Amino acid sequence: MPLALGFIFWKFWVYHVFINYLRSIKWVLLEIKIPAIIEKTPKAMEQVFAATYGIYSFGFRFAQKYIEGHLREDWISFELVGFAGGVHFYIRTPEGYRNLIEASVYAQYPDAEIHEAEDYKNLMPQTLPNKVYDIWGTDFHLSKADAYPIQTYHYFEETQKEKRLDPIAALTEAMSKLKNDEAIWIQILVSPTGDEWKKAGEVLRDKLIGRKKPTPKGFADRIWEFFRNFSIATIEHPVWSSDEKPKDGPNPLMLLTQGERDVVEAIEKKISRLGFKANIRFLYIDKRDSFTRSNVGAVISTFQQYSTQNLNSFRPNVDTFTVIRGNIKLFKDRRLWFRKRRMWEAYRRMFWPNKVSILNVEELATIFHFPSIMVEAPLLRRLGAKKGEPPAGLPVE
Repeated sequence: MPLALGFIFWKFWVYHVFINYLRSIKWVLLEIKIPAIIEKTPKAMEQVFAATYGIYSFGFRFAQKYIEGHLREDWISFELVGFAGGVHFYIRTPEGYRNLIEASVYAQYPDAEIHEAEDYKNLMPQTLPNKVYDIWGTDFHLSKADAYPIQTYHYFEETQKEKRLDPIAALTEAMSKLKNDEAIWIQILVSPTGDEWKKAGEVLRDKLIGRKKPTPKGFADRIWEFFRNFSIATIEHPVWSSDEKPKDGPNPLMLLTQGERDVVEAIEKKISRLGFKANIRFLYIDKRDSFTRSNVGAVISTFQQYSTQNLNSFRPNVDTFTVIRGNIKLFKDRRLWFRKRRMWEAYRRMFWPNKVSILNVEELATIFHFPSIMVEAPLLRRLGAKKGEPPAGLPVE
């Protein structure tokens, strides 16, 4: 009985300290007002995400985990929000990382303006769906293993400026066509991860090229090897596994087709970059009497531009899909309401789903970056003027 009660107490204690830690986090919503002219590619935003990796803890000590409540890595939310009045770029961060975020953005976009904004979620009722508003939402995750990359911004680039494409243009264009009371919210939760996903990617790469690594001998195997060589030592020279040389043969890469080599090269490129646990959440809100699925389809189609048949793509997470599938009619409306309610609370409280994806800094910069000068969405909020700094050494009283 004491052991059973001790186990239950420990579970409640871990939950208690973790919830207290989450409640102690003071979140700050920063709005980035982009300059009128941005000639930089998403490579600049890639450096912003690389700087964000600085929140990684590289492992917690026992006291940090089970007394302070640091049971998981901290996270930051990058949010792209569209209303009838315009398109907004936000970064929601714990207050302790505000200087890190501002410095990393200003370093790449010195003409941008960052200020603390009121939470746009307060513009909607606290509980959705209700009698007036309806919602539709889902989380996106990778359809294949995390080591397979999506199509990144390099595919859309050209040497000539007039031929360059911006992958975020389709999304900002859809947001610019919203009518009153409509809203499209995109939330990208990112949390730095270790190198376990990199090791899994290396295993996948070796499997694709047919490379077999020698299996390490266990203790029982070594004992058997010793007695075997000891018994035949008088008639045959002992052979030890450490003395065996790999067999000569053709290079496995030479047996691959060009397409297979491209896949292996893409995997190696992805796992060479810094990785984040990421979850992309999409929410569409509108009044019930004017609710339409056209904007839902427009947003989902924008995520298809990152897809390739031989690499990876995004797909909705069926566990968070606000659609009831199957032929079971029992309590269908109630189950659909519960899914929508759960999606709304997940967005408001930035909950992590059970299934997440690993995206590197290049992939994240492809999905979330500030539009270049080629993007001409009519309601894209750009700065009309630039603030100037006072000269150095200005005398003040």
